[in-house]
Amino acid sequence: MASMILSILMLAGILLTGGGIYAIVKRGDRKRGTLMIVAGLVMFGNVAISAIPASPPPSAR
Repeated sequence: MASMILSILMLAGILLTGGGIYAIVKRGDRKRGTLMIVAGLVMFGNVAISAIPASPPPSAR
């Protein structure tokens, strides 16, 4: 289940980043395009944080 959510987040990040670039270049809407790019980068960051394996807890003695 977690891998499916991470995959959807990656696809959304790609679409947001691409849409932001399109909004800036083709439509000239810098504000909306920049916000879309930032939102896409935040999604990539969330996936990167979630994909980092957790270190095992120290053994209890």
